[in-house]
Amino acid sequence: MIALALITALAQQPIDTVRGEMWTPQRVYDSRHKRFSDFESLAAAAATSDVVFFGEQHDDPGTHRMELALLEAVARRRDQVIISLEMFERDVQPILDQYLAGRIPEESFLSQGRPWPNYRTDYRPLVEFARAHRWPVVAANIPRRMAGSVSAGGLGTITRLADSTRRWAAAEFDCPEHDNYFTRFVAAMGTHPMGTGPAPPPGELAAMTSRFYQAQCVKDETMAESIAQAVRDDRHALVIQFNGDFHSDFGDGTVARTRRRLGKARIMVVSAIPVSSLDSVTAAPRRKQGDWLVFTLAPSPH
Repeated sequence: MIALALITALAQQPIDTVRGEMWTPQRVYDSRHKRFSDFESLAAAAATSDVVFFGEQHDDPGTHRMELALLEAVARRRDQVIISLEMFERDVQPILDQYLAGRIPEESFLSQGRPWPNYRTDYRPLVEFARAHRWPVVAANIPRRMAGSVSAGGLGTITRLADSTRRWAAAEFDCPEHDNYFTRFVAAMGTHPMGTGPAPPPGELAAMTSRFYQAQCVKDETMAESIAQAVRDDRHALVIQFNGDFHSDFGDGTVARTRRRLGKARIMVVSAIPVSSLDSVTAAPRRKQGDWLVFTLAPSPH
């Protein structure tokens, strides 16, 4: 199935667009029914949704191959699909649109679109699949320079921007610092050292953590607004959003902010989880992480 997806999407494309082997060992867990299932069942559920979030591991090759497999499986079931990507920022949407329409060559698109370093191996297959099927692709994220300014100076840096730049961020933000998402964010920050120098005083550390969380929140709000707008622009289309799993796990982050904007929309959350062994996977403790869990075999350490 995955080999077919790659052949369909990447015909006549350079062979280096996808890492590794053509088939990915995986196991799929249906959290709602508390049982292991199969990838085709996941795809069928995705095809009946309004928005699907695929929470990825950015550096896991198996995860990226399953993303492409999902597009291929959904394409057999629905004609109208919109892909939304954390990996591209709103201000490059015109460049992305021109490339998808065939008006500029790929070299121009890449030189102006600020793709992630792993674009060629991990995200190009998704964009090329969309291009082949004439699906829109949404550059959903806030420009990183704007998120960086929030990390340094707080949310006020957004409100002070000129209108021509302000529109690249969500029009409104709701960033409470007392919910489970904030708690998980603080815990995750504890695993990412903020430099090699001495730790800042507690008060300064708390203020720094708050600003970093606000930058995370601005990303979530902006992607949620981008997704909601895509749904409103085409009520008959399925929007599939690809982002780092922290943005969508447990229905938090971008998911919660999308629900706030779309009300009763049918939203499905998929979380990809690389593991060292597929034979000994225990899914139950992770059940709340997503509606569906996709366990992939993590690369062996070198």
